[in-house]
Amino acid sequence: MSIKRKIFNDPLYGLIRYPYDLVYQVIDHPYFQRLRLIRQLGLSSYVYAGATHTRFHHALGVAHLADRLTQILISKGVEITEDEHQGVVLAALLHDIGHGPFSHVLEHGFINKSHEDLSIEIMHLINDDVQGGLDVAIEIFTNQYPKGFLHQMISSQLDVDRLDYLTRDCYYTGVVEGMVGYNRILEMMNVHDNKLVVEEKGLYSVEKFILARRFMYMQVYLHKVVIILDEMLKSFLERYRIVYLNSENKQNRLLKVFRMPQMGDKGSKELLKSYLLLDDIDIFAVLKEERFCQDKILRYLSSCILDRKLFTIQVTNIPMRSDFKDDLRQKVALKLNLTELESNSLVKFGSFRNLTYAGAKEIEILKKTKSVVPISHMLKTLNINLLEKAYYVCHPKII
Repeated sequence: MSIKRKIFNDPLYGLIRYPYDLVYQVIDHPYFQRLRLIRQLGLSSYVYAGATHTRFHHALGVAHLADRLTQILISKGVEITEDEHQGVVLAALLHDIGHGPFSHVLEHGFINKSHEDLSIEIMHLINDDVQGGLDVAIEIFTNQYPKGFLHQMISSQLDVDRLDYLTRDCYYTGVVEGMVGYNRILEMMNVHDNKLVVEEKGLYSVEKFILARRFMYMQVYLHKVVIILDEMLKSFLERYRIVYLNSENKQNRLLKVFRMPQMGDKGSKELLKSYLLLDDIDIFAVLKEERFCQDKILRYLSSCILDRKLFTIQVTNIPMRSDFKDDLRQKVALKLNLTELESNSLVKFGSFRNLTYAGAKEIEILKKTKSVVPISHMLKTLNINLLEKAYYVCHPKII
């Protein structure tokens, strides 16, 4: 089979080429092409007008950075075979293949699995179509390959995934505080005792990366309007499932997924294939259709989302009392002539954390003495392990 090696013109990295035919074959696969129709930042374009870039853009960028990092490590004497090089680029390319419409917004909303678990299942489907060409990539992605640093390249506290999405999201939102020096960070990476490390001279580039990630969480990923829209869209789909799940007169791709059983090997595979037919356009189509429906909650939510009539949000540092929650639901029910049960769709409580630097496995710094230490031991003034938790409630502005 003859594979045409395309050149991708990326606004961040310029002209991108990949070193293996199989990478191009996977890019052309329908399951990967679907990512063109899934936005990287969900409904964040309601806040930052330019944030309409897709998972397709991001995946190409992550694969490119994986290729570059591999070449840098090889130049430093790290032993990486051609199969491993191809495997890590493919694993990077497919790391987000499991995302559904609007990316993280609807995770668990269609299938009760994380996008990482779905990515593995989809990689196996594609692997069948490429005669086992993804075997090494799947082992690397699932951290079952002996060279653990290959997995760290695409999934760790400092990986090519985070380097791309911070750089890309910064570019498309215009939030300049999120810019990171990805070139220098890649050049400062090395391998020590089968672990990915950063050479000591790259310490302050990594500090800037951590700070940039914190800024992007507060200004973009956890922006109040983004949280509001996420909750409104989730509420709409929850209500949509309730209203139409058993309706014989209503048929579409979204309802097909909602109605399919989520158990059994055969049923699971069919469900996955139906899930892979969904993208952002399907959700927008449903929103546009339901703004004229009979159900007043669906009609209200769809109109508010499409016309950008946003709910209001209250954020606190402590959990909200149950009597406060009950009072809000009663007020919304009274204003919109709903039952208190129905008002649950319009009054949403939740919490969030600023996950700037979470998890037990730290970024490790390779000192000039050839010893390795966690970055927190070298950046005493930076409280990088702080997890800021806040609580919120979203509801219509009518009260």
